Amino acid sequence: MKNFSLVILLAAIVMSFSSVFVVPEGQKAIVMLFSKVQKDSDDKAIVYGPGLQFKVPFFSQVRRIDARIQTLDGAPDRFVTSEKKDLIVDSFVKWRVNDFSAFYLRARGDKQYAETLLKQKVNNGLRTNFGTRTIREIVSGERSELMEEALVQASESARELGIEVLDVRVKQINLPQEVSSSIYQRMRAERTAVAKEHRSEGQEKAETIRAGVDRRVTVMLADAERNARSVRGQGDADAAGIYANAYNKDPEFFSFVRSLEAYKKTFKDKQDIMVLSPDSDFFQYMKGAKAQ
Repeated sequence: MKNFSLVILLAAIVMSFSSVFVVPEGQKAIVMLFSKVQKDSDDKAIVYGPGLQFKVPFFSQVRRIDARIQTLDGAPDRFVTSEKKDLIVDSFVKWRVNDFSAFYLRARGDKQYAETLLKQKVNNGLRTNFGTRTIREIVSGERSELMEEALVQASESARELGIEVLDVRVKQINLPQEVSSSIYQRMRAERTAVAKEHRSEGQEKAETIRAGVDRRVTVMLADAERNARSVRGQGDADAAGIYANAYNKDPEFFSFVRSLEAYKKTFKDKQDIMVLSPDSDFFQYMKGAKAQ
């Protein structure tokens, strides 16, 4: 009897543990009963929120699904515009599960598999929108309209997966590497040609300015030389007049002063040697000094 009671107690404990389950915060769960999703009277899947929950023991399986907002940020993709030009587009998607039964049945309850399907649907919408616009329209101001249309298309196509698409954003739009290189080379050649043109124009203006300055300098130097010669001639004339007046007043004294200046200049350097006759007029005032 005791053994039977013990078996019943153990069975009750096992039944209790197998009939409860815990849903962590940020997740929700659905219960599979005989491989079918448990539904309510309105034929909607029963979704269990965070906390301690109960289920039919032994025959039920719990499938926990992340209920938080997810970010799908994959590798950039190549899209073609209406001009048949390639663009490398980097985008991301914000999404979350809103129909857990459909998410489990259509996406296997697997986040990675769901994101693969969602990425295809979002890219299909973006490809359609990029294909109806030119590069100028995409870059110049229609990006927000493009993202809104992509969000609407992605939301409609992702509904069957039990996914709610909250936002679709285009982060960056670039040209392919080979196209970017050719455009860069062309732009560089154009800028180089413009730079050469500016340099040649600058050199031409510099030569013009330099020639003008040289011409003005030449004219100024010529005017200065002419004025200097005029002033020098006037000075020489004034000096000659002064000498003439002084000579007329006292010719003997003037001759004496001039002889003294000649003596001073002649005997200035002791190394100089001058050979003259003693009877030369150069020594006439020295003779007079000696006689005195």
